[in-house]
Amino acid sequence: MPQRKYLKESIKLGDKELTIEIGKVAKQADGAVVVRYGETMLLVTAVSSHSPREGLDFFPLTVEYRESTYSAGRIPGNYFRREGRPNEKEVLTARMIDRPVRPLFPENYRNETQVVGTVISADAENDPDVMAITGASCAMYLSDIPFHNPIAGIRIGLIDGKYLINPTYDERRESQLNLIVAGTEEAIVMVEAEASEVAENIMVEALMLAHKEIKRLCLWQKELFKALDIKKREYEVAPLDEQLVGEIEAKYGNNLRDALNTTGTDKLTSYAAVDALKKEVIESYPAENLEQRLMAGKIFSHLKEKIFREDMLGNRRRPDGRKFSEIRPISCEVGWLPRVHGSSLFTRGETQAIVTATLGTKTDEQYVDDLEKGETRKRFLLHYNFPPYSVGETGRIGSTSRREIGHGNLARRAIEPVLPDETEFPYTIRIVSEITESNGSSSMASVCGGCLSLMDAGVPLKRPVAGVAMGLVMEGNRYAILSDIAGAEDHYGDMDFKVTGTSEGITALQMDIKISGINSQILSEALEQARKGRLHILNAMAQAIEQPREELSQYAPRIITINIHPDKIRDVIGPGGKMIRSITEETGAKIDISDDGTVLIATADGDAAQAAVERIRALTAEAEIGETYLGTVNRIVDFGAFVEIFPGVDGLLHISEISDRRIRDVRDELKEGQQVMVKCIGKEGNKIKLSRKEILQQEKARAAEPVE
Repeated sequence: MPQRKYLKESIKLGDKELTIEIGKVAKQADGAVVVRYGETMLLVTAVSSHSPREGLDFFPLTVEYRESTYSAGRIPGNYFRREGRPNEKEVLTARMIDRPVRPLFPENYRNETQVVGTVISADAENDPDVMAITGASCAMYLSDIPFHNPIAGIRIGLIDGKYLINPTYDERRESQLNLIVAGTEEAIVMVEAEASEVAENIMVEALMLAHKEIKRLCLWQKELFKALDIKKREYEVAPLDEQLVGEIEAKYGNNLRDALNTTGTDKLTSYAAVDALKKEVIESYPAENLEQRLMAGKIFSHLKEKIFREDMLGNRRRPDGRKFSEIRPISCEVGWLPRVHGSSLFTRGETQAIVTATLGTKTDEQYVDDLEKGETRKRFLLHYNFPPYSVGETGRIGSTSRREIGHGNLARRAIEPVLPDETEFPYTIRIVSEITESNGSSSMASVCGGCLSLMDAGVPLKRPVAGVAMGLVMEGNRYAILSDIAGAEDHYGDMDFKVTGTSEGITALQMDIKISGINSQILSEALEQARKGRLHILNAMAQAIEQPREELSQYAPRIITINIHPDKIRDVIGPGGKMIRSITEETGAKIDISDDGTVLIATADGDAAQAAVERIRALTAEAEIGETYLGTVNRIVDFGAFVEIFPGVDGLLHISEISDRRIRDVRDELKEGQQVMVKCIGKEGNKIKLSRKEILQQEKARAAEPVE
């Protein structure tokens, strides 16, 4: 193994230095770099085999990202006390690395390649996720792996109209925008964003600012590449046989064009026609000439893309005959499932989702082991399921795939900004989207269906949210922006651009771009076309349900919120939880108590909830000066009696306050267990002073009043 050169360099990024160190650790990997920003550090490695895997028709790239809890000075909170399967944040970050990197490898590269990012120090201020994108680029570009064009990742925030480069965790909580952009020197290649109804022009400005910083980081990497004097591996891509291309195109081109046309037919019929034609093309060559048959298969795939793009840019025609800005027919139905809290059946073209909303209590919140804060809780969950039957296929149904996690996260980010505050609506909310048909953007169907199901459940959303998937086909100066793209348009197009939002602005954005040359004008046009499409879909949704229902489902729990003094929490819980268990058993209500004294009482039975409220009120009630209470004499002493006015709360009824006349012995007036009306006349700390004399005097005064 040749001696690896050591290099450590820094560049200013935002208000901090971004530092990379090469040649110190993991020297047996093809490429390895330690990235530091603040006191957050990340080790990213890359290894690519020297020979291709035979029989593959895809690039075997795997990306792993791990946030080790030791990096934040903590031990994992699970039973095994070690890191296990990747959590949602780790999966999403791995996808954010994979998506911009994969298209930049040479076409037909089939060598198994793996990128591993490990957080080794976390300062609870700077998120390592965006650093991992730049780190992955450095690990591959500053090695002999045939990755020839560096990328970088930038996060943009927006506070009080001011853009921030790589905002901290605290700044992100105040920001209207959380935008992550990855790109090369020439172009943006990936976008992830969540926003509080941000306007389209603001989003374009933020994207352009991010790309300006990305250019700096890419040029910096190119300077480091020169300094390290790196020699890339030689890799040759076998060209297509041009003679065979011409032969197959002349003989089968028109038939292929007809098979790709889905006007008046469905996706599966078109796919079957294309597959049959491909089989015919391959079998037209001798079986013993395997190499020629393999080449024929590659040429057929090449022709499919060529015909698609020619029709789009030359004939200005989509495969299904729609206008570029046209949305497929939409059908919305709510309240479809009788026993769930909220449900919808959303259908757009050949994409369909059954989406449900379930309301739970605080005990239903999800506990998440977070690198920044340790154990945190989530009150809004959105789960997306994509079974193989939705595309007419068979397949294994097992644990949630990375794709399902990514699509579910996009839909969650889209809806979260319009949810009511927890103080107004103290429910844990779970949406489940079951994709039953798919031909283009099932994640956007999940957003629309999820919003409908929430309104059906009676969740008071600020405004409805809809989503639309946009596409782009571009060659030179010719381009076509497509609304509501279908599967083939996603596969053969140059951009997959998902936009969600309300009538007021954008709430989430996801974009993957395969080409360079997309400028601010094209982005602005795409966002404006997406806005019009979104408004069209919102109007269709409003035909099914315009406002959230005023009443919750009869099957949803009712939550009553009361506040008690924090010092009284122990009285409600009781020794060893005895008191709160007895209230729960007697009433059937779920009771959650926060440290600030907020008590949430949940049950579907209104009478049971009221009974629980009364029990808690009785346990936590405090005497008020001037108020009258019916108390029970608990204990008699020489100087008076102790009267219980609330469960466990006694006040002193002094001998001078027992009667409106002078008495010699307390026992002449009172007996233990006797109920008496008393008035609170004073409080000193926990001591309560009571009077019976004032009540007796008031009764005599009323009796002496003349009757009219």
